[in-house]
Amino acid sequence: MNIIERFIKYVGYDTQSNADTGLTPSTPGQILFAKELAAELKGIGLKEVKLDSNGYLMATLPSNTEEEVPAIGFIAHMDTSPDMSGKNVNARVIVKYDGKDIVLNQKENIILSPKDFPELKKYKNQDLIVTDGTTLLGADDKAGIAEIVTAMEYLISHPQIKHGKIRIAFTPDEEIGKGAEKFDVKKFGTKWAYTMDGGELGELEYENFNAAGAKITIKGRNVHPGSAKHKMINSIRIGNQLSSMLPRSETPEHTEGYEGFFHLVSFNGTVEETILTYIIRDHDSDRFERRKKELLHLVNKINAEFGPVATLDIQDQYYNMREKIEPVKYIIDIAADAMKEIGIKPVIKPIRGGTDGAQLSFKGLPCPNIFAGGLNFHGKYEFIPIQSMDKAVQVIIRIAEKVATEKFYSTLP
Repeated sequence: MNIIERFIKYVGYDTQSNADTGLTPSTPGQILFAKELAAELKGIGLKEVKLDSNGYLMATLPSNTEEEVPAIGFIAHMDTSPDMSGKNVNARVIVKYDGKDIVLNQKENIILSPKDFPELKKYKNQDLIVTDGTTLLGADDKAGIAEIVTAMEYLISHPQIKHGKIRIAFTPDEEIGKGAEKFDVKKFGTKWAYTMDGGELGELEYENFNAAGAKITIKGRNVHPGSAKHKMINSIRIGNQLSSMLPRSETPEHTEGYEGFFHLVSFNGTVEETILTYIIRDHDSDRFERRKKELLHLVNKINAEFGPVATLDIQDQYYNMREKIEPVKYIIDIAADAMKEIGIKPVIKPIRGGTDGAQLSFKGLPCPNIFAGGLNFHGKYEFIPIQSMDKAVQVIIRIAEKVATEKFYSTLP
């Protein structure tokens, strides 16, 4: 099976995660997909294929060299974002993209245009996989899965390429911050790993946001509006007041690079009760802590004005993996050199988000992030160049070969 067929098959599975179920995996479609993947991994010849009850799938490609080589891993996640439906994905291939507007859905007038997404211009004359404008595509991260499986299949069919033991894993619920929560690092058994979960060609990332989720619940009091004076407490209005108190410039649409933000994800309410959910992000740990304190300060101000109407629940989600990667920086060098050797310029940049690798790095498995090739994740304008997927496969293969033949790590613990 070539990578295009494999990827289009994978995006046909509805694996959208759901933070509200409290289950692992959070949705049944992820287990269904994992079972199909397990059968495929066995079919191409991988060993020790194990799917646990929480939806974590692991497998092994045994070493084919007599050299003593550290085991390495490649990881991707099976779920797609809750931000948009991943059900009934209708993917299609644009052959030799001409650089003009792509009509995703003529009936709904949904157009993927370089006017809105100028990065499209970089992929003129390449082959793109796009949506029909009614769902996301799911390249985040089914592209990563397809690339890992394709690379393993290639290594199995080309035994002349020497490699050590390679472990692969596919995780559930990364999109809701739970992907590494029940990942068994000891069972995985590698010195380090790479997530194939980045964006554009060449991305190589070992810095990410510190992240927290916040839920603000505001209790109101509803009475007939005709006799509401000094009696009604309108929780919607209070919620609007609170949200307007946060800095307008510190939102995702106004920030880039290392700049952090507060992001209002949802606002649902009636007069009686309003719930605001936020995500809080910052690369700097001190600023991250200050952001959490700022939200608490604003909730306290609301309560000082209206009485004890607002409560705040903040949960840390993951932390910046940089401190765990820098002591083993050679794993970045291996990936960067592998890219250069196949004609890719590494783009080392901070992740404005997170990956399973962030949590795994803090669990003892250093795990930087490599591009999977997709763009415009989490929405109907998502697309992926096929040539970028092919390059990602080559990077995986070259890393495996380099680890087996070049001793970057020979003098390190």
